[in-house]
Amino acid sequence: MTAKRTRVGVVGMGAMGLGMATTLAATGFEVKGFDLSEARRGLAALGGVSSVAALSDVFFDTDFIVFSLPTAKDVATVVEANLEALKAAGRRVVIIDTSTSEPDVSRDLAAALAGLGHGFIDAPVSGGPAGAAAGKLTMMIGGTDADVTLARPVLDAMSAKVLHVGESGAGNVAKLVNNLLAAAHMVTTGEGLKLALAAGLDAEEALKVLNAASGKSMISEVHFPTWVMNDRFDSGFTMGLMRKDVRLASELAARTGAELPLSSAVAKLWAESPLDNAEDFTRMGAFRLTSIKANDN
Repeated sequence: MTAKRTRVGVVGMGAMGLGMATTLAATGFEVKGFDLSEARRGLAALGGVSSVAALSDVFFDTDFIVFSLPTAKDVATVVEANLEALKAAGRRVVIIDTSTSEPDVSRDLAAALAGLGHGFIDAPVSGGPAGAAAGKLTMMIGGTDADVTLARPVLDAMSAKVLHVGESGAGNVAKLVNNLLAAAHMVTTGEGLKLALAAGLDAEEALKVLNAASGKSMISEVHFPTWVMNDRFDSGFTMGLMRKDVRLASELAARTGAELPLSSAVAKLWAESPLDNAEDFTRMGAFRLTSIKANDN
C-alpha cells in the first residue's frame, strides 16, 4: 500500500514561489499551486504542480500552505479571505509565509490562527530564484517550536539552512536586518569601487582585493561578479522590493526607538535613487561606477 503524500499548497508562484512549488513537487510532496497569472500556473504544471485557478482551492485538502507574496497586506488579505475554509478544515494547517512581511502582521496572524487551531510561521528567505529552484534557500523562522517541528520536512525540502530565531515575527525582524545590510553593502561597495576607479585603479582589480581582505561581503563576493561588473543585472530581485524592505526596516527602527544614522543615510539613497522600481536592485551598486565609466572617454 502506497503511503499518502504530504499535501502542500503554494500561494504566489512568481520568481520565488514557482521555484519553491516545483522543488516541493520534485521532492515527493503533493503540491497545489495558485497564481493570478495563467502563464505562471502553466509553468508550475510543467514542474509537477497541480495548478488551480481559484485561490480557495489551495486551502482544501492541504496540510501546509506556503505563501510567496509581495507585501504583508497581501498575506493578511489572503488569510482573512479564507478564514471560513480554515475554520471548516477539520485538521491542523500550518501556513509558512516566505514573504518579507512585517513582524507585527505576522504576530497578529499567528495569534488569530492559533485561536482556530492552526499554525503560522514567518519564514522569509534568502537565496534568490536560483536558490528557490534548487531547494537551497536560507530560511529565517519565527514561530512556535511545535509548528516548526511539524513543518520541518517542508522547510528542509525548500532550504539548505533553516534558522529558527524566535517566536512569531522574529523571522521577519531577522530578514529586515539582513536586507538593510545588503542594501548598505550594495551602496558602499559601489562607492568603494568608484573611489578606486577615480584614483586610477581598475575596478575589477580593486574588487579582487576586497574579496581577499576584510572589506568583503556577500554583495562583493557574489553580486558584483555575477550581476554588476558584467552588466547582467538579472538577480531576480527588483529595486522596488529592496526599497520596500529598507523602508520597513526604517519603520521598525522608528517604532523601536533604535537610532541608526548610517542606515538612515542608506535608506535616503535608496528612496531618492532615480532608478526605476522595475529594474534589478544590483543596478544600485553600479550606478555611480557606471557614471564614471561614461565620462572616461
